[in-house]
Amino acid sequence: QDVQKESEPHVYLSKEEVKEKIQSYNSSVTDKLKMTLNANGIYTGFIKVQMELCRPITVQSSQSQGRCAHSNNETAFYLPDGCVNTLHISSTNTVREVIEALLKKFFVADNPAKFALYKRCHKEDQVYTCKLSDREHPLYLRLVAGPRTEMLSFVLREHETGEVMWEAFTIPELQNFLRILDKEENEQLQILKKRYGAYRDKLEEALSGVWKPG
Repeated sequence: QDVQKESEPHVYLSKEEVKEKIQSYNSSVTDKLKMTLNANGIYTGFIKVQMELCRPITVQSSQSQGRCAHSNNETAFYLPDGCVNTLHISSTNTVREVIEALLKKFFVADNPAKFALYKRCHKEDQVYTCKLSDREHPLYLRLVAGPRTEMLSFVLREHETGEVMWEAFTIPELQNFLRILDKEENEQLQILKKRYGAYRDKLEEALSGVWKPG
């Protein structure tokens, strides 16, 4: 179960500390995705981001994959569950730039402001998640945590319902969401009607047994 966790304070590292951490990081890497320190102090490396998107994303029709929800000039579809993408980034890249790069790789036409990047940490048999601010640097977080994804992983999600920037959506997208919402509402209504119908039948059966004449 995910537990929301407040953002931790950023600890600035000296160039020598960065060098030592990169050496330690690379010695622990098992998938050959090592980090490289440049002469100017900027380092590059890889992060993996799991896509956990509940709402359909909008792409050009020629690039669409997965379960389609609507079609016109652009196509809205659901990204397959568990999709993980690997990005090569630098220590200067911000969360906002990482989100934009992810959407570009998937040919997503949606406004990046609709999405948020989270870090997920495992500690004491619990999973903690924390939404990262646009100004944070994911590669720095990866370096400090080390290469093990159990210690730290990145997740792309939509903003929470209360944080959604609805003005960032187009009219066709909003209409498509309403169609999906209506369908899900009807499905839930049918489930509730069936459940309460079964309760009613049992109550009537019990009443008929109690109030038998004689």
